[in-house]
Amino acid sequence: MNKQAFGSTADGQPVDIYTLTNKNGMQASVITYGGILTRLQTPGRAGQLDDVVLGFDDLASYLKGHPYMGAIVGRYGNRIGNARFTLDGIEYKLAANNGPNALHGGLKGFDKVVWQARDASDAQAERLELRYLSKDGEEGYPGNLSVTVVYSLTDQNELRIDYSATTDKDTVVNLTNHSYFNLGGSSEPDILGHELTLYADRFTPVDKTLIPTGELRSVEGTPFDFRKPALVGARINQKDEQLGFGGGYDHNFVLSSGGGSLALAARVREPKSGRVMEVLTTEPGIQFYTGNFLDGSLTGRGGRVFTKRSGLCLETQHFPDSPNKPAFPSTELKPGQKYQTTTVYRFSVSD
Repeated sequence: MNKQAFGSTADGQPVDIYTLTNKNGMQASVITYGGILTRLQTPGRAGQLDDVVLGFDDLASYLKGHPYMGAIVGRYGNRIGNARFTLDGIEYKLAANNGPNALHGGLKGFDKVVWQARDASDAQAERLELRYLSKDGEEGYPGNLSVTVVYSLTDQNELRIDYSATTDKDTVVNLTNHSYFNLGGSSEPDILGHELTLYADRFTPVDKTLIPTGELRSVEGTPFDFRKPALVGARINQKDEQLGFGGGYDHNFVLSSGGGSLALAARVREPKSGRVMEVLTTEPGIQFYTGNFLDGSLTGRGGRVFTKRSGLCLETQHFPDSPNKPAFPSTELKPGQKYQTTTVYRFSVSD
């Protein structure tokens, strides 16, 4: 594993970049600021390596602000309605940083802190262990939350992310990674030609502020049916209230596996390069987002302009607004319990 300096934050905290490499030449680069996956080099059909995640060349670009590209998001990934929830009879108020709602942990979520890092590699894989202590009351959340995230790159071309956390007070937690993928690599302008399969019979429809209504709706007969492979762009512009609310896909899908054990959640194939990405997770849900809010105002690595739908996200998770939806799988964590989830991004090539 290679470690290099990557600059310093505005308050002088040093930031490092770690590059993990497997025997096939696949590489993953992660910075300690936000635990951000800045680069993921994977082979295409002809064996050529190319970067399949959107990112920036330097720390300054990340510090200026960006839509969570490649970052670890928490304490609560996704949205909490009206920026508040009640736990043990106590109402907790959060920053409303997405309209009336709280999004991805608040004004300074896990995507904007510097994590403590160590090389935890073993005989099976190169592993980068990141740790962060989120103090009681940080961004309005209760409890001192001790978080560990481990990135592993295996010789089977798998990028594995293991999340764990403990608390000293009842709290809520929902961690994920917010990478924007484009399997076509640096030359493919958008993800509309990617072929997607989602192993989900239902999704959680939202209101106009993108908060789930509480319904678990069948995908049958809707633009949200990806149970069989379909192009991302095939139905994205259909007249549909849910697509209108999101400006495209920005919805949580209820995985058929139900969560709890590692299972296949999604498969993406990019026909030109032949790259295939399978997403496996222990989580019960996955947020499929098609980069609808990318607007061309940011320029990334190699001068690439991030325009609408230049990347897609598949964020494994518990459901949005679960603290306010008792029927959803619980995101509560109590002292003595351990939060533990795993997500694997497995890469291969098709004909």
